[in-house]
Amino acid sequence: MRNAVGREIPDELLTGGREVFQGNAYRDGYTYTKVGPTVRASVMSKETKVVADIRAAIEACGMKDGMTISFHHHFRDGDYIVNQVMQVIRELGLRDITVAASSLGSANDVLAQCIEEGIVTGIQTSGIRGRIGEAVSTGKLKTPAILRTHGGRVRAIECGEVHIDVAFIGASSSDEFGNASGKNGKANCGCLSYSDIDARYADKVVVITDTLVPFPNKPASISCIDVDYVVVVDEIGNPKKIASAAARITDNPRDLKIAEKCAEIMRATPYFKDGFSFQTGVGGPSIATTLFLKKYMEEDGIKMGWIVGGISTPMVELLKEGLIGQLADTQDFDMGAIESLNVTPGHYEVTTSEYANPMNKSAYVDKLDFVVLAALEVDVDFNVNVITGSDGILRGAPGGHPDTANGAKCTIIVAPLVRGRIPTVCDKVVTISTPGESIDILVTEYGVAVNPKRADLIAALDEAGVEHVTIQQLRDKAYSMVGVPDPVQFKDRVVAIMEARDGTILDVVREIKPYSYDG
Repeated sequence: MRNAVGREIPDELLTGGREVFQGNAYRDGYTYTKVGPTVRASVMSKETKVVADIRAAIEACGMKDGMTISFHHHFRDGDYIVNQVMQVIRELGLRDITVAASSLGSANDVLAQCIEEGIVTGIQTSGIRGRIGEAVSTGKLKTPAILRTHGGRVRAIECGEVHIDVAFIGASSSDEFGNASGKNGKANCGCLSYSDIDARYADKVVVITDTLVPFPNKPASISCIDVDYVVVVDEIGNPKKIASAAARITDNPRDLKIAEKCAEIMRATPYFKDGFSFQTGVGGPSIATTLFLKKYMEEDGIKMGWIVGGISTPMVELLKEGLIGQLADTQDFDMGAIESLNVTPGHYEVTTSEYANPMNKSAYVDKLDFVVLAALEVDVDFNVNVITGSDGILRGAPGGHPDTANGAKCTIIVAPLVRGRIPTVCDKVVTISTPGESIDILVTEYGVAVNPKRADLIAALDEAGVEHVTIQQLRDKAYSMVGVPDPVQFKDRVVAIMEARDGTILDVVREIKPYSYDG
């Protein structure tokens, strides 16, 4: 069946109530009943929830073959928890495990080996990168991976589409009852927002920390009322690797040029006024836009009301200078943001459900004025790809991209026109992760394109004297520079499903064909 963005979805995937994507507004007003976890009451007093090690916790949880476990990704490239837990699962001989993580990265490459060994047969996540992406894209995972937005993951858990048997939550500090925090330890990550839903909905919750502190550990991101066991290990992660290259402020002249143009465009819209709200995605030009906004805010005598999402040091500095009112934090991208959380007035943590759940009565993304996001590819219909590379291999994550793009009044994509010999603007993206109806403006170093459906923004840019071209002109420029790429060759088998934030199927990823070379 063909969906609203023109992608063919195999009929065999449309079972158990699954539907194809039918537009952003399809489930507006939809009603559902939230499910709940199975809870074993603790009536008799306990001295401690601390157990000897991860193996003891897994055995106490009664883990069996076929169960679903979860992790969070606040340590990003510095995470040690996934590897430690999966090593014990391998030693115990458990099989047919589904990993339902908030995101997975190169630090979790052990999962690729677990896939090849048949230990892990299901993946449900936002991000798939590194060796995991290669294993899934080459057909080694038994069942199709399911990719969800951050808000979509919360929705799926609350709706009962995902049932977590055991959640493993890495915490920078915890007391012996499980009040857990991303601060006050040897390895601080700041927020634990993505694990809030896991703690509340998983049947069993294991907090893993390398810093046990006296009870009560407050303020806590995870409450002891949701925790079954606490494990103390030597190390839970490396905070220095939280700030990956993608999450750092860029010094690339090309990216800075794009960021400066983005700020100029924002200033030209009617939404750039005192108290406006803002979010940036991960990516050099996206984060750098914040720096250029400062100049325009000072010139116009206005302040930003609030920022939501991933927080970096430049945002904290603007908060301290009084140019931003509040930082609603869902994850921290560097040490400056980690140290500021719950210390700098106005800098606080919000849950992922508060942030982006499309099935809530409201979410922060629904109040956004601007969001600035990156892209691997953008096609002439403004559809965006952030999950598969030009070779068709899974290398990224939708994250909050589709959530914020749908909610914001003005969604801006910032990207170079070409990367190496690969055009960013093209006829048809490899995989759609964010539908074109959510995208308003594309900014490249070679020009700006506005979605024709936004006649109001076109008029605003014209009035401000900001030049813009059609997206077809940007595509033609890209093709003139590097040529028209050959289409990626895929087999028929579906290896991953890209869900829209409402749970409908936006696109699928198929197994790649091995490259062959003549001669």
